[in-house]
Amino acid sequence: MIDFGKVKKGVKCSVVGCERDAARSLSPHKISGSGLDVKEGRRVFLCSYHYREYKKRTRKQRMIESWRYTVQI
Repeated sequence: MIDFGKVKKGVKCSVVGCERDAARSLSPHKISGSGLDVKEGRRVFLCSYHYREYKKRTRKQRMIESWRYTVQI
């Protein structure tokens, strides 16, 4: 089996000071509102701990964003 993803290859977390293996990959645009201090790059790689922090910090923002796209009949 061939692994093409960087997460499966063992890339490290993009948060400054974190050396854990990454569990998720997100775009830098999504991370910008979370307040996490991440390294610059095309993709942001987060370990499971920082991904959970990202989800907690952006919960309200993501909820409002989903309301924008709900269909009104």
